[in-house]
Amino acid sequence: MLGDITTGDLVAFTSYLGILTWPMIAMGWVVNVLQRGAASMGRINRILEVTPEIADHENAVELAEPRGEVEFRGVTFSYAEGLEPALADVSFTVPRGHTLGVLGRTGSGKSTVCNLLLRIHEATEGQVLIDGNDVTGLTLSSLRGAIGYVPQDTFLFSDTIRENIRFGAPEASDERVTEAVRIAGILDEIESFPDGLDTLVGERGVTLSGGQKQRVAIARALVHAPAIVVLDDALSSVDTATEERIQQELKGALENRTSVIVSHRISSIKHADETIVLDEGRIVERGTHEELVAQKGLYANIYERQLLETAMEDSDSAEEQTDGEQQADREEQTDRKQQTDGKQQTDGEQQTE
Repeated sequence: MLGDITTGDLVAFTSYLGILTWPMIAMGWVVNVLQRGAASMGRINRILEVTPEIADHENAVELAEPRGEVEFRGVTFSYAEGLEPALADVSFTVPRGHTLGVLGRTGSGKSTVCNLLLRIHEATEGQVLIDGNDVTGLTLSSLRGAIGYVPQDTFLFSDTIRENIRFGAPEASDERVTEAVRIAGILDEIESFPDGLDTLVGERGVTLSGGQKQRVAIARALVHAPAIVVLDDALSSVDTATEERIQQELKGALENRTSVIVSHRISSIKHADETIVLDEGRIVERGTHEELVAQKGLYANIYERQLLETAMEDSDSAEEQTDGEQQADREEQTDRKQQTDGKQQTDGEQQTE
């Protein structure tokens, strides 16, 4: 009869329905994945299609065998038209093998000096030269290949410590990597890790402390033996004692290399051959550490304040140590008294018996 269904037909229909369930679910899942993939690919393509503002000029030349002489000649730079210049008429020369210190308050233009040297930005006016060549006339690969750079915001890849250090020099031997790690003052800590240099550091180096990440970045900058080393506040996350040890190692490593050291700590740049002091984008003082202290200007003011802060930290540490020693003495005296009372009680019990 019309509308009737046999038991066999019902079983067959139910079976066919069960067979179709998973393919229909899978089809919806595939469509969802395709849509998400298309959206992701669109974002990636937008990034890949962006034309860099800084690129090789048509007649750019290679920087062959860089010596490391650096010169800023009347450099002025502004991040956007109409804004106050981040640097204004800045001029200095760093001969091969010399060290330049850069000091200044926050926002004075210290990091901008590094960015212009690496040609991350181009000077609005004036020239930035390496070995007498304007950086705008050099290929980016040869320019940046001649410079070992450690930025303020250290970036590490989700890989081993060894591969992070070799990032700029994949051919570097294990001996060179170990030597760079030793100079950076982190060899003992890495050797204490179960996997040593093969320790995975996680995305952006999440498993390492701020100071450890900075020192790994220093090792990465040194391992390919660059002609110029630029340290942009690269020791801001390490303590003073560790900083002094690293500075001693860096003196030898940078002996025949030009170095530009940006720091808010005078202890990091006091050994420099020359230091420039920036204020609101202009050089307001320059000279050696002793000359700048004698000028009684901004440098001397910052130096005196940092000496006072160090003295106060040392005083607090001494007080904490004294308090700890006094607490230990009180505990020792209490233990002795308890032992004496216990002995007297025992003697009294024996006499009573």
